[in-house]
Amino acid sequence: MIHEACDKAKDVCEAISDHGYTGGMTDFVKQNPSSFPDALLCEARGLEVLAGTLRAAGVSGLRVPEVKAVSAHELVIPKIHSGPASEEAMAALGEGLAQMHAVRQPEYGFDADNMIGMSPQKNRLTDDWGAFFLRDRLGVQVGMIRNDHVRKEFEAVLERQGDELARFLNEHCEHPSLLHGDLWSGNVLFDSAGPWLIDPAVYYGDREADIAMTELFGGFSSAFYRAYDRVYPRTDVYDTKRATYNLYHTLNHYNLFGASYLSACRHNLDVVASL
Repeated sequence: MIHEACDKAKDVCEAISDHGYTGGMTDFVKQNPSSFPDALLCEARGLEVLAGTLRAAGVSGLRVPEVKAVSAHELVIPKIHSGPASEEAMAALGEGLAQMHAVRQPEYGFDADNMIGMSPQKNRLTDDWGAFFLRDRLGVQVGMIRNDHVRKEFEAVLERQGDELARFLNEHCEHPSLLHGDLWSGNVLFDSAGPWLIDPAVYYGDREADIAMTELFGGFSSAFYRAYDRVYPRTDVYDTKRATYNLYHTLNHYNLFGASYLSACRHNLDVVASL
């Protein structure tokens, strides 16, 4: 259960009481928008894991807000006075993300379940990236599809192509990297000193899963991609992986928001079917 899996977030903030904290003018207080009582505890742990990895990699141009307090009801972080991103800030985001991705992690997955937006995200630790993405990312989301016809359509492709998909992903993933996990433009803020990462759904996986999501809804300039590729160039099969990894996110949006995302799911599924 998420409650059990996210207990480590309480250790991160063990010095902070769950009661009596009053945010000041310099704080941002986020209320728990979900029906999952440990959602903010998972988010707090994700922020701490990101911050620790960025520190270990010596990244100074990409920041993560400090967790000041967390409970089942509220997450308190410093208020970020955000504005439009300059080209220099976009480049700092690309460079910092590439440096974080370059840190080789020991395993794929994560040691605790967490959240992807408003949905639970299942995790485990493994040395088999392809099987993890097939089962714990695509398989979980396909299993959540309420329309029997659509679910069977997607299950059939994954059953037929699953082994080949796992082989392909393993062949073209260099090592486990820490991923933000939900890297759309709404989860990056910019102030006068540069970029901030917020609202993570962290796990260890193929770095190009993060880059793929930046293209799903747009909002990242060419300066971001140029800077990323200067530090850690994308692979020759990135275009195929982009559709494969974004199938997870389009399925999540289909399950949350309905049929308007089904065509995008089918487009990405066609790429998997053609492997």
